[in-house]
This record gives sequence, structure tokens and C-alpha cells, in this order.
Amino acid sequence: MARLVRAAGLVMVPVLLLAGCNSSTTKKKTDQTPDQKGASASASKDPIKIGGVVSKTSASGYSKADTDLGAKARFMMANDAGGVNGRKIDYIGSEDDGQDPARTTTAVRKLVQQDHVFAVVPVNTTTIGGSADFLKDNKTPYIGWGTLPAFCNQEYGMGYNGCLVPMPGGSVNTSWPGLLTAILGGDAKGKSVALVTQDTDAGKFGLRTYQQAFPPSGFTVSYGKSTVPGTTVPTDWSPWVSEIMSSNNGKAPDVVVSIMQTPANIGLFTALKRAGFTGVLTDATDYDPALLKQASSKEALQDVQIFVQNMPFESDLPEMGKFKEYLSKAKGSPVTEWNQSMMVGWNSADLFLAIAAKAGDNLTVESFQASAANFSDTYPLVGDRKFPVGRKDSFGCGAMVQLKGDKYTITAPYKCYPTVPFK
Repeated sequence: MARLVRAAGLVMVPVLLLAGCNSSTTKKKTDQTPDQKGASASASKDPIKIGGVVSKTSASGYSKADTDLGAKARFMMANDAGGVNGRKIDYIGSEDDGQDPARTTTAVRKLVQQDHVFAVVPVNTTTIGGSADFLKDNKTPYIGWGTLPAFCNQEYGMGYNGCLVPMPGGSVNTSWPGLLTAILGGDAKGKSVALVTQDTDAGKFGLRTYQQAFPPSGFTVSYGKSTVPGTTVPTDWSPWVSEIMSSNNGKAPDVVVSIMQTPANIGLFTALKRAGFTGVLTDATDYDPALLKQASSKEALQDVQIFVQNMPFESDLPEMGKFKEYLSKAKGSPVTEWNQSMMVGWNSADLFLAIAAKAGDNLTVESFQASAANFSDTYPLVGDRKFPVGRKDSFGCGAMVQLKGDKYTITAPYKCYPTVPFK
């Protein structure tokens, strides 16, 4: 496979700012064994103990439990190939934090102080921010989906596709508008786009981000508002439809970008179609096989272009074949539906394995950190990975899929796009 051009993958912003508000004052622990943490540890063939923190349950009922399965599958594949420099991975599974800050703290401390894990992988919870200082104090690397500040500019934290939180002095990538440009025939000049988000702090931050991301690709942002209620889904979408349909100098825009969750997307898209909108509808949340089982959502999302950060599951790459093969092997039964959580677990584990392999036979936290500080490679399911750049900028790529009938099809292939400064 040709080397992917290094770039940054955009991310749905809504939960970016939920973690990172708490801090820990816990001092460095002293019960580390030399082989687990010490710089002076001799080369060992003992298993490398790894554990994760995942919101398998939550108050809203939303679950990221399959993150654990994805990590288990990737570590299993590594062990089948002999492990890392001859050492097997002892993956003890992921703690369920219930997406509750207090439970996150408890889970992280258990993994570090009782289980003595070498690293916390995968991390897929919005409440990891309060444990970042604790993990730093205890010199414990952690890897997850970089949608939170806890994965940015952190000495021990890494996002498997870099830091996806745009910040002053950082960058915003142009993969979503770049992929839409490809769908529109390769030229976005003269094309107008409407950006719609919810009236929340995260929604407003998302609007600010995408208002900067689309113009460099040639788009004109004709509409950009964060006025959709963040707590309830409107039953009457006519106020927004009326504004959007006349936002392009009295006409409808060429593209409507919804930076919202599925229930709001379904309501907005249904109302726009009924109003006669014939342009491109797009979002970044509705790539989910479960939606195909619901007649109302399947109808509302027909023909919608969905931006995805990971390599689409419809890809015929050998690496995707291994992903699917080992998910079934790890579960112990055939897996026929795949989701983002599985990919978060798999890609988090893969980055750990890649960095650990380059650290050499004498794996310590110090050698792991040294490897991460000057790390670069290309992994087809993510794209180019590079640190320390990834502590500040994102480098994930993206693709576009479209719901047609009862299945998703790839409409714009997985590709990386350049970044632009974030202001």
C-alpha cells in the first residue's frame, strides 16, 4: 500500500471538553517492581501486563464496551505472532468506570497500584482527565482515542490518531471538507456549506473549529449557528429549515453539515428532505449497523454522507481482514457487525505494540517513553503516526461512507489531508 500523506483527521467535537476539569494530587507510588517500571530493569521475557479503562456502562445507557473486545483481539493477534520482542501481553481487560469521574479515578488507581500494569490501554471514557496527573506522577503510559485534552501535551498520554482537540497554536485538519470536495467532483470553489450544532459549549467549540476548516478547501460558510437545543430534540424543525434553505443568498446551500448526535440528525435531515433540499447532507456519527435495524432511522439517513475517522469496515485491506478475524477469535463466536468502539480498542493496542517493539528487548517505561518521543510509522487502519507531533496535532485520516438501502458503501476512499492553523 502506498504511504499515506501525513495529515490530521477531524473529530466530532461534542465531548472534547468534558474531561480535564479535575486534578489529582496523589504522590508517586513507591511499590513498583523493577521489571514493571524501573529504568535499570534487565531484559525480561515475563509477560507485559496491560489493562484499560472503558465506559462499558453509563447513566444514559450508551456503552463503549466493545472497546475492550477490540483491544483483546489486537493483543491476541500479537501473542499469536510471538508477542513483543519475545514477550507476551498479559491483557487483564478493562475496568468499567460507568463514565463517572469518581469511578474513573478508582479504576485507574486499581490498575496502577493493585494490578501494577505497565500501561493503561485502551482508554475510552470522557472522564479520564482527572487521572492524568496521577498517571504522570506514577509514570504510567496511557493510550486511547485522542478526543480529549488528556491526550494532548501530556508526557504519558497519547491518542492513537494524535491530539484531536484543536487549541491555540495547534491546528485543524481539513479531511472532512476534503472528502466532501472529492464527492462534489474535486472542486469546492463556489460551493456553500451550512454548519449546524447544538447550543452547548462543545457545540459552539465545534462550530468554531469547522468554520476554520472548510474555507481552505474552497467552501463558503453561508450559515453557521449553534442554536439547536442541547437537552431535547426539537419536534418542529421549521425555524432551522427556513434559515438554512435561504442561507445561500436566498437559496439553499450545497452542503449541510450536522455536528450533532443521531436523534438530532434524523430530525433535521428528515425536515430538510421534506422541504425539498437536494444537496449533500453529512454528519460524523451515523456509521452504525444498529441504525439499519430501525426503519425510521434507516429511511432518514438514506443517501447521507457520513464522515468516519477509521478505515471503513467495508475496506478489503488485509489489515481489515485481520481485524475482523481476530474480533471473532477474541469473542469466541462470529462477529458480523462492527463499530467504532471496537476500532478504538484495536488501534489503541496497536500503537502500544508498535512503540513497545521499537523500544527494544529491555522494555521499561523509560525506554518506552524514549521510543514514543521519536516515533513514526504508517499503519493502514489509521494512516501515518508520528510523535511528538501527535501530542499537539492530529494525524488520523478519514473516509466517507453513504447509507444506500440496507448497507453502507464507501463514497470517498480513506485519505489524509493537510492541516491549517487553529485560531
